[in-house]
Amino acid sequence: MHITQESDYAIRIVYCLAHCGVRRDARSISEEMCVTLRFSLKILGKLVSAGIVSSYKGNRGGYELARSADEISLKDVIEAVEGPYRMVRCMSVDAPCNRGCMDECAFRRVFCEITQDVERKLAQTTFASLCAPR
Repeated sequence: MHITQESDYAIRIVYCLAHCGVRRDARSISEEMCVTLRFSLKILGKLVSAGIVSSYKGNRGGYELARSADEISLKDVIEAVEGPYRMVRCMSVDAPCNRGCMDECAFRRVFCEITQDVERKLAQTTFASLCAPR
């Protein structure tokens, strides 16, 4: 199990902005993070829409964090790109059990607990903590 490539790149892009602490243009971000410019722009658009990154036009334009790095978590970034994290499909309200189960089954219960643990850890991990010297 792994996060999608888009989430991985989004995390790297936010890390780049948090680590440098200054406004950067999309081209330099994409080159530094080894992500194509086109894909970087798509991801940056989602991060702007989610209020994680701010976008500026013009000669001194570019991108920077919209909030401080200690207010942005891995969970924020992954949800901006993917939507809410769910370990299995049946955890969504609009996705019924593929077995036709009307009650909560043992599998759903344990996967809900695991999802909550993962969400908690993602929410606790901020970009300030990732940028801090070890």
